[in-house]
Amino acid sequence: MKYLHTMVRVTDVDASLAFYKLLGLDEVRRIENEKGRFTLIFLAAPGDEAAQVELTYNWDPEVYGEGRNFGHLAYRVDDIYALCDKLQKAGVTINRPPRDGHMAFVRSPDNISVELIQAGDALPSQEPWASMPNTGKW
Repeated sequence: MKYLHTMVRVTDVDASLAFYKLLGLDEVRRIENEKGRFTLIFLAAPGDEAAQVELTYNWDPEVYGEGRNFGHLAYRVDDIYALCDKLQKAGVTINRPPRDGHMAFVRSPDNISVELIQAGDALPSQEPWASMPNTGKW
């Protein structure tokens, strides 16, 4: 058995791609299925193409319920503070700031929770993250 990917449904391809690219993921392949009326976009972190996220875009509009039972995607990052700063400057809400220098949560444009975990030991606590409150759900 081999892990292939995790699928999340998206409603705006451009907004979703922009978000996941800010996280550092690259598009590795795309499938347009006119008969099935959907697009599949596979993303992966550079050097880790075996662990992919599949963005599924159905061409006919649907309303998707937000299910917390999905859980979240998780990525190890080299510098959690730098990535959170980059995301925040691009307009992404840091739902659970990296107060501990170890873990943060953000959400995609389709409300998919994404956990960011600092590689190695936690970074020393620093502002503005140390005193930043949680925002919304994560």
